[in-house]
Amino acid sequence: MKASSERLDQLSRMEEAQRQTQRQLDMIDRQIIRRMTTLIPQLGRKRFGFRHEKPPDPRAFLERYHSNLAAITAERQPEIDALSRKLARQDAAIEALRARHAPMSRPARDDSERTHRTDDCRSPAECRPVKRHGAAA
Repeated sequence: MKASSERLDQLSRMEEAQRQTQRQLDMIDRQIIRRMTTLIPQLGRKRFGFRHEKPPDPRAFLERYHSNLAAITAERQPEIDALSRKLARQDAAIEALRARHAPMSRPARDDSERTHRTDDCRSPAECRPVKRHGAAA
């Protein structure tokens, strides 16, 4: 019982650390979005030739937007990469812990076939394995 509660405590600590890492990644995304939002008015001001009855080119705005987004993201890329790697390691560790301490009493189930319980069957034909749609024959 004590070992089981220790495992649950360890799992909950690992999951909380994973949530914290994800929050840090989300915060970086929000910061990038906030910086881009403040830049949008400045990106739209470059309207050369509009006074000469030439409408502004939306593609030029998008090009300026994407180049600024790439520059801002590139500044934070090492931090994003490090947090992404950390998150992947945490995911793997949590899955390994769950797999290591999963109940062994459950048999592995083949998803291509499933069987009915015997007491649910009215005839022997109903108790045969049922093939799922799309399963290989």
